[in-house]
Amino acid sequence: MKAIVQDRYGSPDVLKLEDIDRPTPGDDDVLVEVYAAGVEQGVVHLMTGLAYAVRLVFGLRAPRDRVRGRELAGRVEAVGKNVTRFRPGDEVFGIGEGTFAEYACARERKLARKPANLTFEQAAAVVISAITALQAIRDAGEVKPGQKVLVTGAGGGVGTFAVQLAKAFGTEVTGVCSTAKTDLVRSIGADHVIDYTREDFTQGGRRYDLILDLAGNRPLARLRRALTPRGTLVLAGGEDGGKWLGGMERSLGAVMLSPFVGQRLRMMLARERGEDLDLLREFAEAGTITPAIGGTYPLSEVPEAMRQLIAGHARGKLVIAVRE
Repeated sequence: MKAIVQDRYGSPDVLKLEDIDRPTPGDDDVLVEVYAAGVEQGVVHLMTGLAYAVRLVFGLRAPRDRVRGRELAGRVEAVGKNVTRFRPGDEVFGIGEGTFAEYACARERKLARKPANLTFEQAAAVVISAITALQAIRDAGEVKPGQKVLVTGAGGGVGTFAVQLAKAFGTEVTGVCSTAKTDLVRSIGADHVIDYTREDFTQGGRRYDLILDLAGNRPLARLRRALTPRGTLVLAGGEDGGKWLGGMERSLGAVMLSPFVGQRLRMMLARERGEDLDLLREFAEAGTITPAIGGTYPLSEVPEAMRQLIAGHARGKLVIAVRE
């Protein structure tokens, strides 16, 4: 099968299209014929090996698993002997290993049936980005109807879902993004849109009950200035900085400060749960969320998709069309 592989850490130039053996599913695994795969920030860390803490888990000198990609949508090809929820031919979406390939394996618990109203490309766009947005808004943020919510990075893969989900939970949503993405953020339902190149939301008088910071480049003190006295700040990815912890120092500092201030300061790390995929399928089929796809690339152009993601040019989510 054709797959995107890497044998060393580095820039998108380390990614190569090769013919390799098809993976063999274990007893608890599902082998999926991949039709589409999402491009998300976690893959950047695995590709570059940064922050260095990543290498403690995935390989010190080179990645142990050669094939990149984690989000997928496709059809079940085969199942392990312990798998009961799926059978060959089922259309699924979820989290696998090495999804920038024609076939990939996934744990049964990390898959769900594909939303009936979405294409494979749209379904692949949902997975990790929407799970992250859901858990940040619902769990870490403990959002309530009527609250005022601000989302930084609102025009990106996670941000576009965060705006839609915050609206679904009955809040007033402000999205912060670049000039090129303001129309997109308005189109997905944001009540207010701030172009950060023209306005600094931390300098105004408006206060928010929940701030979801996906951009990762504002000092903690400035973000807190825009919170209500009992507001919640959720730091979820997008961290700038250090090669060792990837800029997580800011998030760790927020967690340590939180017990001593009236505001709740939280670091959010998404958990890969099948039940959240099932809920997102329901949201998609009800029209509550709609993937905003900013570009679709063939498998051979994964390196270019990664460059666009790293540069921050993507409007919404980038997707790899594995089966064209």
